Amino acid sequence: MTDTRQRIRAHVDDNAGVHFNELVRESAFAPGQIQYHIRRLLEDDRLVREEFYGRTHYYPPTYDEWERAALALFRRETAREIVVALAETDTAAPADIADDLGIARSTLEYHVDRLVAHDIVEKRYDDRNRVVLDLADPEATGRLLTTVTPTVPDRLVDRFTRLVDELLAGTGDSS
Repeated sequence: MTDTRQRIRAHVDDNAGVHFNELVRESAFAPGQIQYHIRRLLEDDRLVREEFYGRTHYYPPTYDEWERAALALFRRETAREIVVALAETDTAAPADIADDLGIARSTLEYHVDRLVAHDIVEKRYDDRNRVVLDLADPEATGRLLTTVTPTVPDRLVDRFTRLVDELLAGTGDSS
């Protein structure tokens, strides 16, 4: 394996779930070089590629399907904050999480729907028939949370989405 390919593979190993643009930004290689070496690593089964919500993410082959989905979602600041809030409280009502994070309910529901679809968060009814949220596998989730930090561009996208939600919510209140 070439030095360039080893460095790209090492970066993916250290940053499981990294997406292509992030890989380009964080390396000294041209996009074409990265594409070439990624393709070779995929052909040799040394990397796994998964598409989640419009972004292609790369992983070492040691991660299973659930872990790959979780890592991709944890790269989104808001999804990560929701999961961290649930890890700290065990069970919470959606409205409480939205209030604690200062996000619109629509933003919360958008991310919770994705987290539920990938079995990271469970949405259920409590004994008083109210919707509550729990982590599906707190131990595995906690382990994976420590391996990922959202990048600046990911955080900017999430913050822009929050701003738009707040502006739209404000518009709805004044009618």
